[in-house]
Amino acid sequence: MAKFVLSGYFGFKNFGDEAILSVLIDKLRTFPGSKITVISSDPQYTKAIYKDVNSIYTFSITDIITQIMSSDVVISGGGSLLQDTTSFKSLIYYLLIIFLGQLAGKKVIIFAQGIGPIKNIFGLFLTMQILRHCSYVSVRDKKSHALLKTWGVKSDLLCDPIFSLKVNNYEKDNNTVIVQLRDCKNMSNDFIDRLAQSVCNNFAGKNLEILSLQDSYDIEICKKFEKIVNILEPSINTTVCSNLTSKEIIDKISKSKYLIAMRFHAIIIGLLAMSNILAINYDIKVEKLAKEFKIPVIDLKKPFKKEFEELINQDIEKINKITNLKTFDWKGFDSIINNNTGGA
Repeated sequence: MAKFVLSGYFGFKNFGDEAILSVLIDKLRTFPGSKITVISSDPQYTKAIYKDVNSIYTFSITDIITQIMSSDVVISGGGSLLQDTTSFKSLIYYLLIIFLGQLAGKKVIIFAQGIGPIKNIFGLFLTMQILRHCSYVSVRDKKSHALLKTWGVKSDLLCDPIFSLKVNNYEKDNNTVIVQLRDCKNMSNDFIDRLAQSVCNNFAGKNLEILSLQDSYDIEICKKFEKIVNILEPSINTTVCSNLTSKEIIDKISKSKYLIAMRFHAIIIGLLAMSNILAINYDIKVEKLAKEFKIPVIDLKKPFKKEFEELINQDIEKINKITNLKTFDWKGFDSIINNNTGGA
C-alpha cells in the first residue's frame, strides 16, 4: 500500500491542470492499495470529480502537514508551478509543499513541470536547493531540462502527460465547429471581429460550440464572440459551453470535426482525437506545438491568410503519425515509487 499527496494548481477548474490530475490519479490507482490525497482550492469539487480520492484545502497547513507525515510520496505537478511570473508567493507556496515532504523524509517527485522563469534571486536560490534534493524530477520542455542541467539537477525530459490520455474515437460530427477562447493581455476587439468574420465565412449553417475551459478567465470573451457571430451570420447556431468537467470537454472536442483553440491542452486533445485543428497563438508554447505538428496557426495581431483553408483541408493521417510518436515515459516515475528505499 502506498499513500500519495498531490500538490498542484488543482480545484480551480482549469481544464489543463484538471486533465493532468486525472492522468496522474489514473496512474496512481494502478499501484495496489494506493491512497490519494489532493491539495485543492476546492476540496469538495475535487472529491466529487475523482471518486475515492481524499482532498484537503490549499491553505490548511495543519491538514497538509498531517497528510504529508502519513504519506509515502509527495508529488508536485504538472504545469508550471515553479515560476514567479504569476506571483512570488505562489512560487514559495509550491516550494514549501516540496520542502515539507523532504523534511518529513518522504519520496518527492516533480512531475512533468515547466520550470521558470524565476526572477527573484532568493526564490531562484531556494528552487535550486530544493530541487537538488528531490527523489525524481521530470520536465516537459527542453528549456526547463537545459536550465536544470546548469543547476546540477538531474531530470528526465518527457512529453506532456496529456498525451497519455485515452480519447474515445467518436465518429466526427462534420456539422459542429468548436471555438475555444480565453482572455489574455493581447486579446483585442479587432482580433475577435476578424475571427468571427472568418468563422462566418467558412462555416455558415454549421453548429458552433464556444468552449469556456476556465470560466473565471474565459466566459466573458466567449460570450462576446458569440454575440458578434450572431450579428454577422444568423444561420450559425451558437452555444457557449461552460462549467464543464474535464471529461465533458474531452468528449466535446473528440466528437467535433473542427477545432479552433487557444489553450495548449485543448489542442493536444484535438490531436489525440484526430480533429482538424487551427491554433491561436497567444503563447510561445502554442506556437511551438503548432509548428511541431504542422497545424495552421493564427496570430492575435497579424492578418489571417490561408489558415482557414488549411484547417478545412488538413491531412489528418499525416498529423496523426506525429501524434502517435508522443508516448509519455513512466519508467522513472515507476522506479521511484516501486523502490522502497525511503525518501530523498
